[in-house]
Amino acid sequence: MKRFFTSESVTEGHPDKVCDQIADSVLDAVLAQDENARAAIECCATTGMVLVMGELTTDCYVDISRIVKNTVRDIGYTQGQGFSYNSLAVITAIHGQSADIALGVDNSLEHKAGGGDYDAIGAGDQGMMFGYAVNETEELMPLTAVLSQKLAMRLAEVRKSGLLPYLRPDGKTQVTVEYDGKKPVRVDTVVVSAQHDDRVTQEQLKRDIRKHVIDAVIDARWLDKNTRYYINPTGRFEIGGPEGDSGLTGRKIIVDTYGGRCPHGGGAFSGKDSTKVDRSAAYMARYICKNVVAAGLADECELQLAYAIGVANPVSLFVETFGTGRVSDEKLAAVIRENFDLRPAAIIEKLGLRRPVFRETAAYGHFGRAQFPWEQTDMAGALKKYL
Repeated sequence: MKRFFTSESVTEGHPDKVCDQIADSVLDAVLAQDENARAAIECCATTGMVLVMGELTTDCYVDISRIVKNTVRDIGYTQGQGFSYNSLAVITAIHGQSADIALGVDNSLEHKAGGGDYDAIGAGDQGMMFGYAVNETEELMPLTAVLSQKLAMRLAEVRKSGLLPYLRPDGKTQVTVEYDGKKPVRVDTVVVSAQHDDRVTQEQLKRDIRKHVIDAVIDARWLDKNTRYYINPTGRFEIGGPEGDSGLTGRKIIVDTYGGRCPHGGGAFSGKDSTKVDRSAAYMARYICKNVVAAGLADECELQLAYAIGVANPVSLFVETFGTGRVSDEKLAAVIRENFDLRPAAIIEKLGLRRPVFRETAAYGHFGRAQFPWEQTDMAGALKKYL
């Protein structure tokens, strides 16, 4: 059966991604001094201004204004008056974590009942988190998500290297893949919108993006004479970033995860310390699914975890392998419970989530990139015994 699926991505200069990176830069700066800090940092940005708000409980001090400006500079907003690191107004509105929330996080229901060290931390909120993996790429990610993210990364690479010096930080990509059943067979449509200066012609931009971005990223075997290309389809794209459209933390959650192939629980990641299961449990769910697929227990695996605030253990665990499992989904759920500790404290220790590793996650996807600990497949060998 022929079907088409599409995923999108954005560059680090997209206004929402600017905000995600600022939030995670503040988080990393705090964790570098205080690994037990509690944080839920939010950010919004518009022309000439950044507002950093939310909760932060720590004994250390970080210069939020300096972090904001350095992050904006590193992204590439160094020119013009609309949004540039050296002319930003930075407003902060930070308070400590709610005492009501801290009650459950600091002393979980299980810990009160006499549990051990891993029971000490309760989930920082209720909610459901999803993990996913599929064996259609070496990253065990959907092909559409992989290609759209790599195109966005390539836009930044050719800009920063000077290969295409007229590019500016904002940009978006989108890839549509044709599937025969579950098998990807070709790329049907590629969309790239790249911010640029006022000197480049549309003809040169389209020619350069096709040669140095699209053809450099997408293997020719996926492309054919019927593949459609839309490069800056509206024409000029000179005004971008928070000057062109306001930005907000947590507004690119599908870009952050699986490109729409997997449900999303709704919680964003950036700016949150790992007692927030929105982040840590989503990372753990990806880790589990990737190891399940790497072990050959399924070709495709989706995992839902659900938590209650102040309770360490998840209240539910749901597995779906879409008919590709080598064992039943019921059996696989039992295997996961047996082999993976899903309490927040155990997840934090297993994946090393007390360290300042989050700024790097805040652009180009939290999943499918090998440098992150939740992308390891070190449990695949142990899981093969269940085949």
